[in-house]
Amino acid sequence: MTPDGMALAGTTLGALRQGGKRALAAALARLERNPDSDESQALLDAAWRAPGGHVVGVTGPPGVGKSSLCAALVAAWRQAGHTVGVIAVDPSSKASGGALLGDRVRIVHEASDAGSFVRSMAARDRLGGLADQTLAAMVVMRALFDRVLIETVGVGQSETDVAGVADTVLFCVQPGSGDSLQFMKAGIVEIPHLIAVTKADLGPAAERARADVAGALSLATPGDGSWALRVQAISSRSRAGLDRLVEALEAHRLHLAQDGRLAITRHRQSESWVVESLRDRFGREGIARLHRLGFDLTLASGTQPFQRMRELATALETPQ
Repeated sequence: MTPDGMALAGTTLGALRQGGKRALAAALARLERNPDSDESQALLDAAWRAPGGHVVGVTGPPGVGKSSLCAALVAAWRQAGHTVGVIAVDPSSKASGGALLGDRVRIVHEASDAGSFVRSMAARDRLGGLADQTLAAMVVMRALFDRVLIETVGVGQSETDVAGVADTVLFCVQPGSGDSLQFMKAGIVEIPHLIAVTKADLGPAAERARADVAGALSLATPGDGSWALRVQAISSRSRAGLDRLVEALEAHRLHLAQDGRLAITRHRQSESWVVESLRDRFGREGIARLHRLGFDLTLASGTQPFQRMRELATALETPQ
């Protein structure tokens, strides 16, 4: 078999399930390096048709303790028997363009554990807290793991992109930081489904932060009203509150499973991803030209976003 043939054979979903961490790491690297190749697109289309995992996005300001919380969640899910994939989006190195912080530094896990996998990705110039290829990596990992955890880079008020890739968004604040006020001022109260007040072992300060957040939420109407946003205090160090947080995440997963909510959410995310990707690649004029050419940017039910992206990009690249 040729090297190209070996690469293609190694990036089917079945091969990735059999090949373990090394095969998955190699496939994700190829996906980042050449996302438009036939090999990459075939993998993405297959993975999109096999969504098995619950995707949780963890967001919040730098220093709030997102990595420690993610490590605690990974340990809890693994103890419960769930397989877990993690995408940790890091600040970019100006020299290399790669991730500044490695996944083993940010989220401590057992390297020999076949049921967990951590992928570190560089944010580069993205201001929304995610890397360019986060969606593609998420789609592949969602087809392979029971739980997929996405930790954003942490850039404060701009950190909203995670709502476009996660089923459940967990926003972190910490005691004494003013995060709850900034959270309200940033206008992102509609994004998270759960709020974690970290460093709950600080005692009264943590309880005041939890009360402040709860009070702030009483002045807003988050989301579509079908889910009551929950505030949980948690200490990643002592694990206090971790069980309640895991239960709340599971409750939201079950909530999404009712009345077709999950399918609706993921379809809207797919539509938004197509438009944003086209805008990033071709600019606003590209979007306007598609409208002039009579293309509808909405996705028909069941349409693969990657396939639709290819079709629309081809239309823009074809001389008129």
